[in-house]
Amino acid sequence: MFEYFPGNYIWNLGVAATLNSGGLIDEVDRACRPIRELAKQGSDVGTAEFMRSWQAVADQLEQQAAEAEKAGHLRTAGQKYFRAAAYLCQAERMQSAKDPGRKVVYQHLLELMEKSFELVDPATTRVAVPFEGGILPAYLTRAERPDGSPAPTVIMWNGLDSTKEHMYCSGWPAEMAARGISVLQVDCPGSGEALRFADLKARVTTEDWAAACVDYLETRDDVDHSRIGLVGWSLGGYYVPRAAAFEKRLALAVAWGANHNWGEVQKARLEREGENPVPHYWDHVLWVWGYDDIDAFIEAAEAIHLNGVVEQITCPFLITHGSNDRQINVEYAHQSYDQAVHSPRRELRVFTPEEGATEHIGLDHLPHVGAFTADWIEDVFTGR
Repeated sequence: MFEYFPGNYIWNLGVAATLNSGGLIDEVDRACRPIRELAKQGSDVGTAEFMRSWQAVADQLEQQAAEAEKAGHLRTAGQKYFRAAAYLCQAERMQSAKDPGRKVVYQHLLELMEKSFELVDPATTRVAVPFEGGILPAYLTRAERPDGSPAPTVIMWNGLDSTKEHMYCSGWPAEMAARGISVLQVDCPGSGEALRFADLKARVTTEDWAAACVDYLETRDDVDHSRIGLVGWSLGGYYVPRAAAFEKRLALAVAWGANHNWGEVQKARLEREGENPVPHYWDHVLWVWGYDDIDAFIEAAEAIHLNGVVEQITCPFLITHGSNDRQINVEYAHQSYDQAVHSPRRELRVFTPEEGATEHIGLDHLPHVGAFTADWIEDVFTGR
């Protein structure tokens, strides 16, 4: 993986993710250069300075975007609003769950993102998935079929610390739309707006919000109701297989990075085994899952696994994983694959250092994993 900050895995992963998700190397360099020495003190130290440094670049872009918009250069404006939002969502992700400024930053980046939709991506709109008396905020990137027919649609879920904005910035929804497949990018309980503004916590029974997503898509006449799939990355590698085991309306499922026994991984992290995905890790985990005490969380987390679950998946099932994933060992990918014996079309694709995409969910070469996954979904939906 490209290491801008030698030895600081978490900050490096954020840089690699940004450069693979619409970030420009000059702007990322200008955001990172002032904090290069600070990074040597570890991932938890200096996250406030990280926010300020990235915010400065985002603010400059926002100002340039406003000037371009005023001058009538709408594509330039939309592109700059997009990158400003992309940098803010990466920097906001790095902050402590206890940081009181997170909500303000997140609300602002939402506004910037919607400006970019209006100016350069009208195919993407904000939608709301009804869920348990409230909503799950989402973006829908719509595919236009040449014959005007309803489009097959993929529901996309994030992981422990990402948001629907990270999914959108990856470019994958736009790529799928170009292939004639719409993508519903959802802030699940425990992530994004659902966590920050509605205090919805993650839970073991992910089929609950899978059913809500499918119910919503079935109300739309621009969706092919017989071809609705589900994709999730990182902790989504647990969320998605669990949901697919019990929500039988799904036509396919993809674990973009396996997470067969996340509860077991948490015990290992207590012993400082493997890498964490974000700074201030335990504060973040307790925030996502709704616990005040680590011991109580660890006990509850014993239920976050797929043993006895993936055997119940009866739709096509793809697992992708990096051979050098320092967060989730590749062995967990093999466990999910080996146990998914009732899937009529299961596949495990492990990415190697020689080709790239060997780190967590392929963030070191995200488009490579994205293309493989898109091809597989196309093949399943078309019966190839």
